[in-house]
Parts: sequence; C-alpha cells; structure tokens
Amino acid sequence: MVDAAQGLLSLKAAVMGVVEGLTEFLPISSTGHLILAGTLMGLTDETAKVFDVAIQTGAILAVVIVYWQRLRTVVANLGHSAQARRFAANV
Repeated sequence: MVDAAQGLLSLKAAVMGVVEGLTEFLPISSTGHLILAGTLMGLTDETAKVFDVAIQTGAILAVVIVYWQRLRTVVANLGHSAQARRFAANV
C-alpha cells in the first residue's frame, strides 16, 4: 500500500512539474495553474504549498543558471556602464 501511495504521489509531482514547465515562461499565471492543478489532484495541505514554492524556486534557479554569465557581467559593470544600470533597473 505504501508503494502505491508513493507512486501516486510521484505521479502527482510529475504532473505538477509539467504544469510548471509549460506555464512558467508563458504570459499566464504559473502559480494559478499550479494551485488549480494541485486542487484538482487533492493537493491542498501545507505540504502542497511548500511543494509549489520549491518547484517555482527550481524554475527561478534555472533562469539564473542560463543567464549567469550575463548577470555576472551586469553586476561587474554597474558602476561603469549605463547599459548595465538600465538592465539592472529593468530586472
């Protein structure tokens, strides 16, 4: 019984990951879609909320990794480059 419950939880986590991956970078609310998907699957307790935060943190971390070199360059040039200051202000 524990293995079946764990498998179902893993499936729900995978579905939530797909929802996050598909909606995070579209001009729609990824958080809203995560809440809706979680509610439809019965994931409404505090643990589900922590999972939502964790999965979105992963998406933010992915963006930082992809743009790490550019972010590093901007930070290094903040005092010297108007373009870097504009970029930082817009972020």
